Amino acid sequence: MNLQAISAIYRFEMHRMGRTLLQSVISPVVSTSLYFIVFGAAVGSRMDTGMNVGYGGFITPGLIMLALVTQCISNGANGIYFQKFTGTIYEILSAPIDMAEILIGYVGAAATKGMIVGLIILATSTLFVDLRVDHPVLMLGFMALTALSFSLAGFIIGVWARNFEQLSLVPMLVVPPLTFLGGTFYSINALPPFWQAISHLNPVFYLVAGFRWSFFGAADINPLISLGMISLFLLVCVTVLTWIFRTGYRLKS
Repeated sequence: MNLQAISAIYRFEMHRMGRTLLQSVISPVVSTSLYFIVFGAAVGSRMDTGMNVGYGGFITPGLIMLALVTQCISNGANGIYFQKFTGTIYEILSAPIDMAEILIGYVGAAATKGMIVGLIILATSTLFVDLRVDHPVLMLGFMALTALSFSLAGFIIGVWARNFEQLSLVPMLVVPPLTFLGGTFYSINALPPFWQAISHLNPVFYLVAGFRWSFFGAADINPLISLGMISLFLLVCVTVLTWIFRTGYRLKS
């Protein structure tokens, strides 16, 4: 394992976060704060969460998960795509490092950046809502596993994308609808049976539910099911990336 190569890629990607601080950190934190103000204050007084917790606190795990997933996918995709776009990917591929080391460097940096944004939003949320975390270790575990899984997914998107339109397709058009329809702002128990069944087909629902359980000890489903779904998604991403590395799909061709 070439630790020096991994460290070089990781540090390069983390420095890029510093150069784009407004876009990478400030923008998602400000956007999420607006959700707390609009939904937590204006709408929250009229909502019953059914979990003996205020509405502002109820939506906090979902909002953190929304930012975490979006940032991890974007960072994971941008890191490898821009190397392809500028042509510097060939310098990396010709270096005496293997694909696994490249992956660890890029995905590790993307997951770290996502975690940083998620933790900042968590700290910021305490300015707007009364928040408690019943299971802090499990909460960090859910965050780390989600960050790793969706950074891997972002890396796959970055390899697959041929242009900027494809690069932004999933983060902009797929992730937000899945998150909004995944119980971020409501309990699915309030939905009619048909729409409850539809919600169970949404993978983001399991992320939000499990993450919410780590805060309040209550959720729409068993947290072990959420953990299993995240692990399954992680396994799928690793399987796809293994195939990409073996074939050189859109990396060596």
